[in-house]
Amino acid sequence: MAKKDIGVGLIGFGTIGTGVVRVLREHAAGIRTRLGVPLRLARIADLDIKTDRGIKVPKDVLTTSARELIADPSVDVVVELIGGLEPARTFQLEALKAGKPVVTANKAVLSAHGVELAGAAEKAGIALGFEASVGGGIPIIRALRESLAGDRNLEVYGIVNGTCNFILTEMAAGNGEFADVLARAQKMGLAEADPSYDVDGLDSLHKLVILAALAFGKLVDPKAVHVEGIRSVSGVDMAYARDFGYTIKLLAVARETPTGVEARVHPAMVPNNHLLAKVDGPFNAVCLRGSALGTSIYYGRGAGMMPTATAVVADIIDAGRALIAGRPPLVPPYGLPASTLTKARIIDMAGTEHEHYMRLQLSDKPGALAKITTILARAGVSIATVAQHEKPSKGVVPVVMRLHRTKEGALSKALARIAKIDEVRGKPVVIRVEETLGE
Repeated sequence: MAKKDIGVGLIGFGTIGTGVVRVLREHAAGIRTRLGVPLRLARIADLDIKTDRGIKVPKDVLTTSARELIADPSVDVVVELIGGLEPARTFQLEALKAGKPVVTANKAVLSAHGVELAGAAEKAGIALGFEASVGGGIPIIRALRESLAGDRNLEVYGIVNGTCNFILTEMAAGNGEFADVLARAQKMGLAEADPSYDVDGLDSLHKLVILAALAFGKLVDPKAVHVEGIRSVSGVDMAYARDFGYTIKLLAVARETPTGVEARVHPAMVPNNHLLAKVDGPFNAVCLRGSALGTSIYYGRGAGMMPTATAVVADIIDAGRALIAGRPPLVPPYGLPASTLTKARIIDMAGTEHEHYMRLQLSDKPGALAKITTILARAGVSIATVAQHEKPSKGVVPVVMRLHRTKEGALSKALARIAKIDEVRGKPVVIRVEETLGE
């Protein structure tokens, strides 16, 4: 019997869940035209079903039990929007084993258990959709999984966290230091009460793991990826970057090389003539470099209720099409069978080479700078320029150096020695300078 509609069950009625309900209602006519049948909101499961979300739903749709929702025969597609590893992973697996397609925006569970979930979906012959897990409403997952299936991807990199990009954009404009801008972002709803997941780079890490799997067919161990956040970046660094012709961005970078996958998340100085330098505010941009296509860029709102909800609903429509046709999805979740994904050999960060910007606070004493330059020289680190734009304050001199391209391991050893010098005040700030993106 032909299906008259597709019943949708939402696990999680937070910001994104509310957005999904709005999209289902506001775009109902267009969705029905595209799908051929309506998408019907069948159930919503959330531990809190009393708080007013600003949108009315029938009381009999609400439940506090996710398992009740999964077992409900009126639910055809299960949408998991609670985040975190557990019980999200368990709920997704239970839905897939029950023969119900799953749609999720949960990048944490995908980075840790994506292959397990994809394998379960393939075994059941149903969809696992996760477009909303990276880039909000930007269709980067589909691009990698389908549109670029004929190319060989060499590199994927970009700005994948809107919270950090907003903070860095405001700091670059001179609108406050990190703590001040973060507090403003929290008031605007752009940052969580506990912002660690975003500002310490973990959100970007999880998204990079997903992108690498899609781009290279390789499983990246999150624990093996070098990750730095943006807490140490200051307005002073922004000013120097501007003088040098750069803009500081939090980048997530993965490259496939003959010796393994280079994967890293950290602040970087991006040349002002690069497109990523022009990505401001809460926007995201992901660049792909392919052997045949070359470089392409995907830009848009990387977070927020409605952009993310549109990506979720698009995945629901895809899952619904397969259900209506009575067949498995035409494309597996990662674009290739989960069983063919292989563990990536991650290149040790110490062996990678970069140009660097380094800012130190030195005691205003004769010979202090000479000690620094001697340590760097002995470590094989070459200095390109030395700048001191600010006057000494309270006996401390701020010194900025541009370092030639050098191995991370050599610089790390030099920094360990520099930290032991009495004339050094505080921890040196080191930011990589990206001159080879897309090459």
